[in-house]
Amino acid sequence: MELSWLNWLYTAVAQVIIWIHQGYSSVLNPDSGLTWALTIVTLTVLMRLLIFPLFLKQMRSSKKMQELGPQVAEIRKRYKNDKQRMNQEVMALYQGQGANPLGGCLPVVAQFPIFISMFTVLNAMAHGQLKFGMTQQFVDSARAAHIFGAPLPATFWSTGPEIEAFGANPIQTKIVLAFFVAISSLTTFLTVRQSVGRSIAQMPDNPMAKQQKLLMYVSPLFAFFSLNFPLGLILYWVTTNVWTLSQQHWFYSRNPSPVVDAKGNVTTPEPKPSLLSKVRKPPPEPPAPPVEPEPKPIRQQPTRQPRSKRTGSKKS
Repeated sequence: MELSWLNWLYTAVAQVIIWIHQGYSSVLNPDSGLTWALTIVTLTVLMRLLIFPLFLKQMRSSKKMQELGPQVAEIRKRYKNDKQRMNQEVMALYQGQGANPLGGCLPVVAQFPIFISMFTVLNAMAHGQLKFGMTQQFVDSARAAHIFGAPLPATFWSTGPEIEAFGANPIQTKIVLAFFVAISSLTTFLTVRQSVGRSIAQMPDNPMAKQQKLLMYVSPLFAFFSLNFPLGLILYWVTTNVWTLSQQHWFYSRNPSPVVDAKGNVTTPEPKPSLLSKVRKPPPEPPAPPVEPEPKPIRQQPTRQPRSKRTGSKKS
């Protein structure tokens, strides 16, 4: 699926891949699977760092909506017989509090062009097409790379002769591809479960809870569509899933879900200590300043007056 109006992005992605590959090739074999795996993983990390501000905006918007959960539940209860009025009141509440229900779509929308570009570039490399500024030597290097014995451009549905043309074993290639697809499916499930579990814990009476649980078990099935993708693209997808899972866990641990008590008061628990804080030793406390001894009181001895100056004395 090549979109002509995205040719500039295809060329940019291909150029970034070339630069990263050249960097690793200075210390590793340019045709090795390790070099190409590191190239794809590094490209994925750079892309995710690029859209990290969108992720923070998404999660903060989601947290704000969770804090408004009790008020939303009250509106739904009040206008349960008037769906239009209920939706208007909910949207007015979100707008008044600065919460954006569509904020969660931003990272997905941002990733879509990148995914299409990665698919297009890797697909061109898999078919030996010299596009987007890629040279013959560069394409041949990608087609010669093997990750755990599976060719980088191979798909699960590639025929035996096609896989053998890359100098690989068809059965081993299919096992490697199935393994990466299984990891992609598992990480998708864990990411959705993490998000749905937090949402249900915040709003147990949410009418969309059943649909969210269903999504949690259905979403991993979409990973099996990647069986049609080259191994290089599946590796990209696995890397971005692991990144998303770790990134989401980090945010949730630093921003615990608000808790609503019996009176409807919303409180936010203290964040859990990070793994780094558990491993890192706390800095030593500065030594207490020495306590200066209190000065000993000096007792003033009364001076003895001469007898002549004593009261009531007579001069002899």
